[in-house]
Formats: sequence, C-alpha cells, structure tokens
Amino acid sequence: MTEPADLARRSASTLDGALGFELLEAHEDRALGRFAVTDSVRQPMGVVHGGAYAAMAETLASATTWLHVRGDGNIAVGQSNHTSFLRPVSSGTVHVEARRRHRGRTSWVWEVDFTDDEGRLCAVARVTLAVRPAPKPAREP
Repeated sequence: MTEPADLARRSASTLDGALGFELLEAHEDRALGRFAVTDSVRQPMGVVHGGAYAAMAETLASATTWLHVRGDGNIAVGQSNHTSFLRPVSSGTVHVEARRRHRGRTSWVWEVDFTDDEGRLCAVARVTLAVRPAPKPAREP
C-alpha cells in the first residue's frame, strides 16, 4: 500500500481540502476515502450535492492512480466521470470505496461505491483516467 500522507498535505488548499475529502487507503487495486456531510457538500435541499460525489470519485481514483504511476514520471488526469445517484444523504459521513477495473499503459478505469453510515449504497461512479508523462517544469526566463 502507498501511504496517502503526501497527498493530504498537497490537498489542503484545493477542492479536496475545501470539501473535506479524506483519502484513507491507496492500494494499487483498491482505495478508501470518506467525507463528512456538512453544508460545504450539501445542495440547497439539504442533501449531498451530486457534484460532491463526482468530485470525490475523481479525487480518489486520480490520487490513487498518481501514487502508483509517479515513479515512472507520469501523472493521472480525469478523462471520463459518470456518476449515478441512488439514495439521498443529509447527515453523517459518506464512505467511499474505489476498485480498479483496468490498468493500462495510458489509462486506468475505476468503479467507485458511496455508502452512508448504515452501509446503504447511495451513489456509484465509473472514472477513466489518462496516464501521461508529467509536464516539464517551466524554465525561468
């Protein structure tokens, strides 16, 4: 397992940090995360916004893929994200489990399940990531 501590430090000032996303485990074929249901992830009707599910699915899949391809000088970027919402959640914690379905040279595919505190399935997502060479650092003029 790759430890996600480096990502947590990098994420503090990004969307992930603003929404309170946590990456708990990042194995090559499985990842776990969670986020608390707070006003920052709710839509005006009081339930978790669909965008929070989609963002968390991409965060978990992208971060885990990156942890496993960075050693080869690569990055992982979202290519496709299809998220379906099954049950509203208005309080507690959303628990997230991602399973890698495909690992290719230039793409990885993940399936992501979201459950509430009672273990009920609330949303599902399929995320495809492009694996590309990391950009070269900009040169000073």
